[in-house]
Amino acid sequence: MDKAIALLSGGIDSPVAIHLFQDRLDIIAAHFHQLPLTDEKEIDKVKELVKTLQVRKAYLIPFTPVLKELVEKCPHQNYYILSKIMMMNAAEIIAEKEGATYLITGENLGQVSSQTLSNLVSISKNVSLEILRPVLAFDKNEIIAIAKKIGTYDISKGPEICCLLGPKHPATKSDPEEIRKELASVDFQLVKECLNKAEIITV
Repeated sequence: MDKAIALLSGGIDSPVAIHLFQDRLDIIAAHFHQLPLTDEKEIDKVKELVKTLQVRKAYLIPFTPVLKELVEKCPHQNYYILSKIMMMNAAEIIAEKEGATYLITGENLGQVSSQTLSNLVSISKNVSLEILRPVLAFDKNEIIAIAKKIGTYDISKGPEICCLLGPKHPATKSDPEEIRKELASVDFQLVKECLNKAEIITV
């Protein structure tokens, strides 16, 4: 069975995305947390999702240094696009280590910020691995119904904390080449340092 690295947030969409591919791919989860900006509840929530989904392995990556670097060096309106690309670039390093050939995300066109069609194109063009987006065109109510069925909804519901450093008015349109230039100003060594500090859990 082919392997995939799935970006697992604490939200409703990404656990459903993982569930939809679990019978077709061997999935390893990657969660990028914001300690010490957040508390341990974020980690506990993700660990509970991993257990409920029965994902066999998960990386819990402290990503705050990378996110702060984006705030300091890049146009703030592009924060959500850039941070998603940096997470996927980190996931690509994990994929190489684990022998995975795909990335899975819970991105959904019904959402705002980075998840407009224009921004998804910018993200895809700055990531090498094939990105699978199983809930891309789902209605939010469809996603919630599946989340309730598989037991992740009550764990996931509640305020998201991914927007701690994000802009009030994020870009809804972007140019892939401009985004590429902005990424060039970021110290990629920070990503590797964060990955070296990852907590790896197995179920």
